[in-house]
Amino acid sequence: MKFVLGLTGQTGAGKSSLHNVAEKHGFFVINCDEVAHCVTEKPEVLSALCRAFSNDILNSNGTLNRSSLAAVAFESEEKTALLNRTVLPFITAEISDLIEKSEKSRVLLDAPTLFESGADSFCNTTVGVIANRKVRKKRIIERDGLTAAKAEQRINAGKSDEFFKDKCDYVITNNGEKNEFINNFDNLLKNILGGNCNAR
Repeated sequence: MKFVLGLTGQTGAGKSSLHNVAEKHGFFVINCDEVAHCVTEKPEVLSALCRAFSNDILNSNGTLNRSSLAAVAFESEEKTALLNRTVLPFITAEISDLIEKSEKSRVLLDAPTLFESGADSFCNTTVGVIANRKVRKKRIIERDGLTAAKAEQRINAGKSDEFFKDKCDYVITNNGEKNEFINNFDNLLKNILGGNCNAR
């Protein structure tokens, strides 16, 4: 029986920096952003996106222009919800397949839309990562090369602290020192794995 840990959180909160810690504890890490990137290259998914957002999201050679898709998909809550409804069923199916095929007994799902996609149903335990708005904005600008306005738009399209505090079994705040954040997650994993016989 596999033990599946769902890792989610706000954009810019820094959850992806925890992958190495999870791997140290024997987890097979599934990065759902990478899964989504691969899934949206499939013809049937590309067609569904074009039906939802028009062919304006395509490059001249017919491939997906991810910047164009992001620009329209994050301009309002309604458009973000439309994006999720369009692609999440395909992503969830791929995640389920990856979990089943994993040779390790521990799996970490790094999933920004863990609950919105229903992928939390795969998980034994969920951990949310949050950070204050100012810190996240700075990280997003540096990470993605966005303008301040675009970073604000990306943040506004996401969920509040309260969403993760309400939904997740555990929540970690990452406003400051990276090593402290990593150590906190390391200790949390030791606690979770030590207290769950199915996790061994």
